[in-house]
Amino acid sequence: MIRAAVLPAVGAPLEITGIELPEPGPGQVRIRLAAAGVCHSDLSLSNGTMRVPVPAVLGHEGAGTVVSVGEGVTHVAPGDGVVLNWAPSCGACHPCSLGEVWLCVNALNGAANVHARAADGRALHPGLNVAAFAEETVVAAPCVLPVPEGVPLTDAALLGCAVLTGWGAVHHAARVRQGETVAVFGVGGVGLATLQAARIAGASTIVAVDVSPEKEELARAAGATEYVVASETTAREIRKLTGGHGVDVAVECVGRAVTIRTAWESTRRGGRTTVVGIGGKDQQVTFNALEIFHWGRTLAGCVYGNSDPAVDLPVIAGHIRDGSFDLGALVTERITLDGIPGAFDAMLAGKGGRALVVF
Repeated sequence: MIRAAVLPAVGAPLEITGIELPEPGPGQVRIRLAAAGVCHSDLSLSNGTMRVPVPAVLGHEGAGTVVSVGEGVTHVAPGDGVVLNWAPSCGACHPCSLGEVWLCVNALNGAANVHARAADGRALHPGLNVAAFAEETVVAAPCVLPVPEGVPLTDAALLGCAVLTGWGAVHHAARVRQGETVAVFGVGGVGLATLQAARIAGASTIVAVDVSPEKEELARAAGATEYVVASETTAREIRKLTGGHGVDVAVECVGRAVTIRTAWESTRRGGRTTVVGIGGKDQQVTFNALEIFHWGRTLAGCVYGNSDPAVDLPVIAGHIRDGSFDLGALVTERITLDGIPGAFDAMLAGKGGRALVVF
């Protein structure tokens, strides 16, 4: 038996409880977790914004050490440090054939599998494939990638979602160029990674926007040159900071209709607005036909940073090793499994950056 955070039903409180985890079968890997990040997507799973089979072991951003491998697994071995990849691409579907592996239609098929058993015999599913809110997990071999050289194992957990998403939003989805101006809406874990990525990309003015005045120091440490507390005048304030034009690129990391609309209005004529945040179906964003024509802006979604983890992780690792990307700066709280419900409450209240479960 190992301890894990189990979601018994949508909308129900998490249960920190013992579960029975099987040994890895063919094509599977067993991992002892070193750390797992608490992401807003985990909260979205718990409240039903995103749907997966339940009951489930949550957690999708993690890193750890390989304990054992099943038949046919050759790219990792016991003792190796690995990063969990919650959205492995199949390589065969239509998006994969186009090289858009982040849109793989089969990436989350594993969430329907039986992952483990609760103490009372209930079958448990693996949340977003990897069930990282647990002392150990068993995952399909494509869900693990070797930790890049020179990256601390505990901090490497952040690579599995926040960093890849923020990095990709800047470098792949929005394609920020040297000297461009950028606004980042939402200074949580993904927002902090996005700010660092914008700084590395060579953005000139980098505006961070959040509802909390307390996050200004975090944002500036990550690369923000300006900080705006979200209000009804946010778009106007951002235009004033950019010569009256608006930013070249706005990245929305919240997933709320009002924030998406504000990000759009903060973008210059002909600029790019990239939406990273995951909102519910009730979050309706409206535009009129004339403004779409007049402003000539591009509005685009961004899934997992439009990243290919196997390609992007070595690049990001280079920036970590040379000190230009600080993984530790994303973390504002280090907790145990028992602290996850409190971390959810903090996210709902808009407090802090990334909470990291350390095992």
